[in-house]
Parts: sequence; C-alpha cells; structure tokens
Amino acid sequence: MTTDYLVTHNGGFHADELLSSVILTRLFPEAKIVRSRAPEWITAGPDRVVYDVGGNYDAEARIFDHHQREAPKREDDQPFSSFGLVWKHFGHEYLAASGVPEAHVETVHASFDRGFVLPVDLVDNGALSPSVAGPLAGLTLMALLETLKPVFDDTDPESEDRAFHAALGIARSFVEARVARSAAKLRAEGLAQQAVEAAGASHILELPMGMPFRPAVIKAGADHLLFVVTPRGKDWTLGGIRLNDEGFELRADLPRAWAGLTGEELERVSGVAGATFCHNGCFIAAAKSREAAMAMAELAVAEHLRNLPDAV
Repeated sequence: MTTDYLVTHNGGFHADELLSSVILTRLFPEAKIVRSRAPEWITAGPDRVVYDVGGNYDAEARIFDHHQREAPKREDDQPFSSFGLVWKHFGHEYLAASGVPEAHVETVHASFDRGFVLPVDLVDNGALSPSVAGPLAGLTLMALLETLKPVFDDTDPESEDRAFHAALGIARSFVEARVARSAAKLRAEGLAQQAVEAAGASHILELPMGMPFRPAVIKAGADHLLFVVTPRGKDWTLGGIRLNDEGFELRADLPRAWAGLTGEELERVSGVAGATFCHNGCFIAAAKSREAAMAMAELAVAEHLRNLPDAV
C-alpha cells in the first residue's frame, strides 16, 4: 500500500490536525498534504490517510475523524481528537522512526500521550478550557498555533495553505523537542541509577554531567543522598536535591555562612581552596575543581547532620 496523500480539512486549522500532520509527514515524507472537504478526497482509499475530516473512525481504512456521533473515546471515557487517534495508531512507529530505542518506545509513547496529546484532545473537544491556565491561557501551545492563522481580511486564496504549512514547521519543532526530551530522561535515568549505585552509603551523588537525576534517586529509595556534584565546563557545581517533585524545598541546604559569597571570601569562610561561588539561596555552589566541590559537599553534609534535631 502506497500512501500518496495525507488528507485533512481546508479552511481554518487547529492544533489537532497540525500535530497529526507532524506525525504522518514523518512516516510518509513523500505524501502530499491535501486540505479539502470535497467528497472524493475525504473518503477512505488505499492511497491515503484521512484525518480530522470524513465523519468516520476506521483504523483499518485509515480514516481518523472524531466529529461524528458516537465519536471515539479513550478507555477512561475521555474524548479523542484526530491527534489522539493518529498518535494511538502511528505513535509507536513515529517514535521508532525518530530513533527512540525499542526498549523505551512504550514508555515514551505513554508519557507523550499523557502529557502532550491528551491536553490537545481535551481542548479540541471542549472538555478542557485553556482559561484554566489563567493569564497564560493565550500562551498555551494550542492557542499559539492558532495565532498563525491568516487574519480575517486576508483575501489571498492561498493564504490558508501557506499559513498551515508555516505552522506545521513550528508544530513539528515542539513535537520533536518533547519526544527528544522524554527519550533523554530515560537515558539519564540509566546513567543516574549507575551513579546512585556507585555512591553507596555516601550522602553525595556524583554525576558525569548535568542531567535529570531525581527519578533515579526516588526509584532507588536513596533517601540518604543530600547533595549532587557535577562537572560544568571547566568548573564543578554542588547542588541540593529537591525534597518533593513540586516546589523548591531541599533535603539539605548549603551552609548559610556561604550565602552570596564568591572568590577569596568564600574560600576563607568555607576553608576550601578553589571554592568560587555560593548562591544566596544556598541551593547551588561552584568550585574550580572536583576536589574542591567534593570538599564543599563533605562540609555541607557534616553541617546538615550536626543540625539535625536528634544529633548528639
């Protein structure tokens, strides 16, 4: 079966068919996007995928609309838009084509569906209002993509298609970046898990580079870890570990005596040669070398343990 056409509706565009087009154009790069409501186009055929138009949902016939009566819903009864339907049936293949390792495809697929696809489905169906974002409502992805439509008095008959294809490129950037970030988090979790194991009973986690590490710490039940030491360019950083997924409270703060100090003054107060900076909020510090960063971390651990309520 050769896919020559990707068929969606003409006129004003929305996020769901734009984002569907991102997925489908990656899988069928030679196919032409046809924006039409003509019956001969929006009817299923062996040479096409039809989405967000056509009044039917039939995966075998490759037609993915959600505007009809008895519109398709998820297992939890939440509605699909065309994006959700396309992601359901083509998402795994898209991720494989994007270079996501086979072992990670299912996890990335579910994460992207939950965090990116579902909100688009809900807003497109009127089940969720962007107004829940308050003052940021106009800056949600769905709203921003729709700002790319031609203005009302642009009478050029080609303006809708030009705007659609311009918006498609922007939408593609967001999808690809979100997928890449999700895949990177899984790679980081593997590296961080190795670092947690290497730390053993130490209160200090040393990472080979900056990366998301908290999921690995939580999964390992490594509640004893207090600080993270990481190389950054020619320098090294020392930071705290957030107590919860949300908020900024840390398991342990850096010593208050270091707050806001830099250079020689920080070296003098901390007693660590090579200490260069400590944020006034005592959540991150920097040093010229690994040895200096580790020394600062050991001092921070010792002070935290001394200040525990049950410390002797």
